[in-house]
Formats: sequence, structure tokens, C-alpha cells
Amino acid sequence: MPSREGSNGQHDPRWAAVDDFAISALVPANDPYQEALQYAIDQSANHGLPAIEVSLLQGRFLQMQCIAANAKNILEVGTLGGYSSILLAASSPQAQVTTIEVDPHHVRVARDVHAHTNLSDRIDVRLGAATDVLPILAEEVRERKREKFNFVFIDADKENNLNYLNLAVPMCEARAVIVVDNVCRGGRLIDPEAVKAEPRVQGSRRVVEAAGKDERLVCSLMQTVGEKGYDGFLMCVVK
Repeated sequence: MPSREGSNGQHDPRWAAVDDFAISALVPANDPYQEALQYAIDQSANHGLPAIEVSLLQGRFLQMQCIAANAKNILEVGTLGGYSSILLAASSPQAQVTTIEVDPHHVRVARDVHAHTNLSDRIDVRLGAATDVLPILAEEVRERKREKFNFVFIDADKENNLNYLNLAVPMCEARAVIVVDNVCRGGRLIDPEAVKAEPRVQGSRRVVEAAGKDERLVCSLMQTVGEKGYDGFLMCVVK
């Protein structure tokens, strides 16, 4: 199971307890990807990766968005150890995931995880800074070497959230869903001192404010609590 320590350090035992109940009630015991997800968690821990992947319930929420959007071409910014990529790819037998990761060590772990789960043929892990890789993908879209994306999950360095959003939107089909993770920062999103002093909070603030003014998008924000603490998603739909 993922770490119960939220990235913001906040924790209420009820949040994790409700997550445990929800998992027992809603996740089938014979789910074919549960072993793969546990393998991803174990490999990340064994190789020293930070335990900052989405929780199982958050990942299934993202998976459900892909199912609802009938997403076949999925973009992820921030692979880490490949946990969320599994859930995105598992949304449909036809789903193809392109995921970007800047850390070579993380890429090696993620590729091993995906090979173990027999998903390597449907998950393309691109090594490099997303600000470098995304323009390459955009060129592939323009040259019709790849289809536009139906779903985008941004979960990388928060300082570049807005850059990633702006690079992703032109590569998306109409009605594509874009989710930006960790924008609430335990409530520090609206803390004047945090907004002044913390680059991650500043990055989250910028992307929320800019998305709301972007005429290409319809947006909302969903706060979350659970085994990962208190945070939230920025959610956008491309018009």
C-alpha cells in the first residue's frame, strides 16, 4: 500500500481509515492489476524512489476519467516509478500511454515495472525534461505521426505546471480531460506567506489562476483527503 504520509505533512487517521474501507468495498479482490500495482510500490521502495505516487483510490479516479472520456491516447507528465501509468493504461485494452520522466533512475524502475506487468507495449516512457519532450510530441501531432491526446495527467515539478499545461492543450482533442495534481498543497494555495516563499505553491497558484482565464478550457478544482494527506486536483476540459 502507498505511504500514508501526505506530501504536505497533514494527516488525520480517519482519512486513511475511510480509504481502507473504500478499497475493501470498491476494489475487486480479483482485480488483475492489483499485483502489478503492489509490485510497482515495492520496486519504488526498493530502489529509493520517494513515496509520492497517487493513492490507489486517486489512481482509480483518474482511470475512471479515462474510461468516461473513452481515452485511447493518454499523456502523463511525471512517471516516477510507473504506478499511475499502470492505472491509466488499464483503463482500456486500446489505451496507449506516453509518459515523460526526467530522472534516468526513475525511468529504469518504471520500465522494469511495466515489463513485469506486460504493459510495455502500451506504455511509452520518454526520458527527458518535459519542457523538451512535449514540443517533440507536439511536432509528432502536427505531422500526424500520432493522434491527439484524450487525457492528460500532470504530476511533475510544480514550478512548471503552467508551462506543461500550455504545451499540452494544443495537443488535445476537443473534450479532452486535463488533470493537474497536488495544487492545494495542504491549503497553502491560499496562504499569503506560502505564496510568497514556496516555489511549488507559486507554481500551483499560477496554473490555477491561468487556467481559469484560459478561454480554451472549462475548469474546476477538487480538494482531496486520504492516505496521502490533504491536497487536490485542478481539472480542465478542453472546449
